[in-house]
Amino acid sequence: MIKSEIVSAIAMKVGVEQRVASMCVESFMETVKDAIAGGENVYLRGFGSFICKERGAKAARNMATGETVMVSAHKVPAFKPSEEFKNIVRVV
Repeated sequence: MIKSEIVSAIAMKVGVEQRVASMCVESFMETVKDAIAGGENVYLRGFGSFICKERGAKAARNMATGETVMVSAHKVPAFKPSEEFKNIVRVV
């Protein structure tokens, strides 16, 4: 499913124009990105959590040259589904 399909599904379920649903989806994504970038986690009960994980520095290998390079510590966004979400997926 792609973003335009999500927008269409929301517009149909809620009974609003696709333009309005698109603005809602875009606003939601921007809000989550801004929160994670600002160091906040986003918790949606019954759905899951958008969190920021910290990765430590490590040695990695350039596959093309075989050279070992150091990758510095960095943060990555992650999603952790709720138990309810996981159970729904397991059943299907």
